[in-house]
Amino acid sequence: MSAGAAYSEAQLALARQLGTSTLFEASGVSTSSVDPAIRTVWAGASVAGPACPLECAPGDNLSIHIALQGAPSGSVLVINASGFVAGYWGEVLTVAAEAAGVVGLVMDGGVRDIAAMTARRFPVFTRGISMRGTIKVSSPSVGQPISLAGTPVAQGDLVVADDDGVLVLPTQHVETTLAKGQQRAGKEAEFMRQLKAGKTTLELLGLQRWAKP
Repeated sequence: MSAGAAYSEAQLALARQLGTSTLFEASGVSTSSVDPAIRTVWAGASVAGPACPLECAPGDNLSIHIALQGAPSGSVLVINASGFVAGYWGEVLTVAAEAAGVVGLVMDGGVRDIAAMTARRFPVFTRGISMRGTIKVSSPSVGQPISLAGTPVAQGDLVVADDDGVLVLPTQHVETTLAKGQQRAGKEAEFMRQLKAGKTTLELLGLQRWAKP
């Protein structure tokens, strides 16, 4: 399986530091924000890495097993299961993913064994949790572009996920978005400094006309 885009450790660290909210505002790509119903299963989880996209048939996780055989080290599995909530992923696949060098999971579907993932600190972002198991019969696609609840995902796109949600940046927007994100973070730091010095948000945002006389 092709690794797609390669990002430096510095870029990935910066993406995690800036976070999804800052990067989304900096990106200008409206489709990069994934459905907010797809969220972390444990508070504080965060991940950044190139996408390894795949598609699962409803209630069938064969594609995941195939993907783990060839997923590039450092990648994030991004799975379209069309919102069908079942236990596609659990402790066994988490251990398999760690052994393969996969650093996280984003899934429009469901997972189980939440306590084990939390204990292992493996970043998982999903639509739901279900104890129900799955079959292994069909594999619609592995490594091909998908739509994740309306967000386009291609091999190598940069996935950034944290407590605020999941962001998928197309490869061609990553460098510019990181640069703009740094600028935005710098402006926000100055904004915070001035607030602590006594300025109001109305003043800093040029909204004085709404201030009470």
